[in-house]
Amino acid sequence: MLYLKKHMVLILKNSSTIMILLLISLFQFNCSSSTSEEGTNTPIENPDPPVSTTNDVDFWLTKGDQSVALKKQTGILSFNTTYNTLPNIEVNETQTYQTVDGFGFTLTGGSAEVINSLSATKKQALLQELFGSSETSISINYLRISVGASDLNSEPFTYDDVPNGETDLDLSEFSLTPDQDTVIAILKEILAINPNIKILASPWSAPLWMKDNDSFIGGSLQPQYYEVYAQYLAKYIKAMKDEGINIDALTPQNEPLHGGNNPSMVMTALQQADFIKNNLGPTLVAENLMTKIIAYDHNCDNPQYPITILNDATANPFVDGSAFHLYAGDISALTTVHNAYPNKNLYFTEQYTPSTGSFSGDLKWHVKNVVIGSMRNWSKNALEWNLANNSSFGPHTDGGCTTCKGAITISSSDTFTRNVGYYIIAHASKFVPTGSLRISSGITGNLQNVAFKTPEGKKVLVVLNDSDIDTAFNIKYNDKWTTTSLNGGAVGTYIWE
Repeated sequence: MLYLKKHMVLILKNSSTIMILLLISLFQFNCSSSTSEEGTNTPIENPDPPVSTTNDVDFWLTKGDQSVALKKQTGILSFNTTYNTLPNIEVNETQTYQTVDGFGFTLTGGSAEVINSLSATKKQALLQELFGSSETSISINYLRISVGASDLNSEPFTYDDVPNGETDLDLSEFSLTPDQDTVIAILKEILAINPNIKILASPWSAPLWMKDNDSFIGGSLQPQYYEVYAQYLAKYIKAMKDEGINIDALTPQNEPLHGGNNPSMVMTALQQADFIKNNLGPTLVAENLMTKIIAYDHNCDNPQYPITILNDATANPFVDGSAFHLYAGDISALTTVHNAYPNKNLYFTEQYTPSTGSFSGDLKWHVKNVVIGSMRNWSKNALEWNLANNSSFGPHTDGGCTTCKGAITISSSDTFTRNVGYYIIAHASKFVPTGSLRISSGITGNLQNVAFKTPEGKKVLVVLNDSDIDTAFNIKYNDKWTTTSLNGGAVGTYIWE
């Protein structure tokens, strides 16, 4: 009986101990499961990887609705190896193509006239924005100018205009005076900002006394004046050099198959080949002028024109390459010429945005064709047309373009507006300096793109979402990815080391 009592006491003691342990465990469970304003300490199984706070890629954006216009984005874009199923734009810097000369516009006589109408302070601010290298500049690094007047001058002229019925075979009347206070004055200010900017010159017409119709509109250069016209162009290059302006390249004729403009001049492929091989080429060599000769300078619907010139064994050595516009044809014409003569250069020298166009439509078409398209088809440059106009889309000659919208509209001495052409070019010019190399980048779906490696080693990728649907995608580089997205019709420029 005593033994049984002792055993019962032991059981009760043990039961009390078990109860106490159970109560302690329950208390601990409740504490660890509870939530408070400080959160919880409960460990989470398989947590998501931490979000990176290191930005690897700078991203500048323009939207077709103009709600964002060349604005640097503040989000974090980091390269990682986390797999996803989004489309990839793969950039490969080991596969290289052409060296880039630059991006820009034509500094027409009309452009210079309206820029000069700005107050001194506003003018300098605009030139710094266009040609400078600051964070707020777009760093235009290539300009085209006209030899004499283009149709976007107030009136037509050449540098050797003499009374009807007279000639000037020794070019004693040659003078840059008509451009002295406009184009030349502005170029000197631009060169003070960017001394290395490249300049291409194109004549719209020879002096009338050299032509077969004695008119600024149409007509052709008479063969007996081929040599004096070559001397005229050489004299122009030397006179500009005396002004401190280096003409890097020259086309013998702007739009040689369009004789309806004011001014204009028709020059067939055979005529241009003859002029280059017998006159212009030998003259520049004799004068020790290093200015490149670029053939054609007209639409993509006739790649046979420059091929005809390059097929001429005597003309070929004088020709650096050929230039194109895209008012007709397809941008792939540049590759057609490249495939025929891969040792010759390609240039894209003109495309205008019309006064009747929409911002969204022009942004999409021009970035796709002029910037991305020309570069993916071997062009060394990409130029839009007019740099600046007034609020009436002038100045222009009688019969000249009345709907050509400049990159800038200047409406008063203190007011200017940035138009779509500004943003089309800025998405490349601001980030791709002269001497950059185009490198490989894959096209996926509607994500049109082109990639570059700058002389400093940065990678630059220009992407257009050529659709109306917002699209997320990866930029793949060296087996790592960063994920981004573009609204339908938007343009993004991505830069990384």
